[in-house]
Amino acid sequence: MNTATNKTKTEINARTQDASHVETEISKIGVGGFAVASGLIGLWAVACMVSGLVQSGGPLAFVKSWFGAVMG
Repeated sequence: MNTATNKTKTEINARTQDASHVETEISKIGVGGFAVASGLIGLWAVACMVSGLVQSGGPLAFVKSWFGAVMG
């Protein structure tokens, strides 16, 4: 009887550990997905800033145009 009880406890512990492992892996995938998305958004922002600098004619013209757009 004691052997059956120990076997049942071992099986329950193994299942619990497997479920925790799966949850951890899913969390890692989620964090990785957010990191990739954040990186892509950052790259897009840099590309937009460089494009604005090129089209406005330089950093000073860019800042002047930006203030003109914000202030109205």
